Amino acid sequence: MNKQTPAWVDAEMYPFANKYISIDGQTMHYIDEGQGDVILFVHGTPSWSFEWRHLIKALSANHRCIAPDHIGFGLSEKPRDYNYISQQHAENLAVFIAALDLKDITLVVHDFGGPIGLNYAVKYADNIKKLVILNTWMWDSHTMPGFEKSAKILKSPLIPFLYKYLNFSAKYAIPISFGNKKLLTKSIHAMYTKPFGSAAERMGTLGFVKSLLNEQDWFETLWQQVENICNKPTLFIWGMKDVFLTEKYLEKFEHKFSNKKTLQLPDAGHFPQEEGVGEIEKEVVEFLQ
Repeated sequence: MNKQTPAWVDAEMYPFANKYISIDGQTMHYIDEGQGDVILFVHGTPSWSFEWRHLIKALSANHRCIAPDHIGFGLSEKPRDYNYISQQHAENLAVFIAALDLKDITLVVHDFGGPIGLNYAVKYADNIKKLVILNTWMWDSHTMPGFEKSAKILKSPLIPFLYKYLNFSAKYAIPISFGNKKLLTKSIHAMYTKPFGSAAERMGTLGFVKSLLNEQDWFETLWQQVENICNKPTLFIWGMKDVFLTEKYLEKFEHKFSNKKTLQLPDAGHFPQEEGVGEIEKEVVEFLQ
């Protein structure tokens, strides 16, 4: 399946060969770089495989690095009418893994990629070798500090307008999420906003808002199965200035996982893989060895 790469993609920052597969009747984009043990990267919102570029460049010399774009994100198809909820993306990921026959996976997850990817991990733990977990969660957030306040904001009737017509998630939430905003250059920020060029292409980001409001019970079912993976070798990488998923989220993970190592980045926000370039790659390489 061949498609022309959009002109807005910066080939210097994102120098990967584009691959496509049909998942759930939609065209899903992914990259598949290098050879060796499988590392599967799962992104969140408002993001795509671009967020993993530094790690993929560092690891693909000795590993097979695979990073899909969820339907509605990145270079994947963005249908106007689609079931853009976390459970659907999780089902898509399981189909994707089976279609590529991926085995003995090191799973790397961030943001909504956490529940999406860890859903697979708790169900197919025997196929998971190691875990790398960045600023995410996998439980009902009602008990977490600040969630109820955030939920009230997300319930506002203005939210669909802001997300669809102002590209709020990519244009405004990403800058807020950085600990050091100087690291979010115009060229990098453009690579996060350009995939959502029109209102019709922004339904995926709005779908994740609905997930936060309506899927908390499903998130909690994942946490009830955490014993299936809590002994796996796990590397936590956390931006400690994350205004959305604070250190309390990290502490909850750390309390459960026994075979773990943690890299805290005190000055980084929600995207530590953007703000801790160099340090993170070194830590992951050592963890995989």
